[in-house]
Amino acid sequence: MATDHDPTGERLPIDPDRARRTRTRPSVLLAIALGAAFGAPARYGIAQAVHVAPGTFPWATFVTNVSGSFALGLFMAVVLERFPPTRYLRPFVATGFLGAYTTYSTFAVESDLLVKDGHADVALLYAGASLVVGFLAVWAGIWVARTVPLPYRGGTS
Repeated sequence: MATDHDPTGERLPIDPDRARRTRTRPSVLLAIALGAAFGAPARYGIAQAVHVAPGTFPWATFVTNVSGSFALGLFMAVVLERFPPTRYLRPFVATGFLGAYTTYSTFAVESDLLVKDGHADVALLYAGASLVVGFLAVWAGIWVARTVPLPYRGGTS
């Protein structure tokens, strides 16, 4: 498991929740389900607002996945680096809300349909752009989280 050091020099796991997880807790599953109950309608709302003609770049899914990648980078950096661990916040937001908000399955189906319908060039552009821009969005979220002055665990910065 990857580790880091706290300010006192003690080695800590990058994911402190993973080190103490031994079984699934119903309360954590409820937090995930509640987050998903908000994330899925948010994704649906974007899909309804951004109209895409058949055979063209799937902007709705692209925007959803890139914005979700940015939000995940921002959220995880803030939560892991600046606030005390909580049992429910990460599962609610990262796994529940953002897991339901973003969609790999729709991305894969749309890419496949584009190829099947003779639009391999659009599919390749879509797949490549989704990967590159998604990674850039995660890094941008992490960068924003680390540059905004917020209190760190155990005190202020």
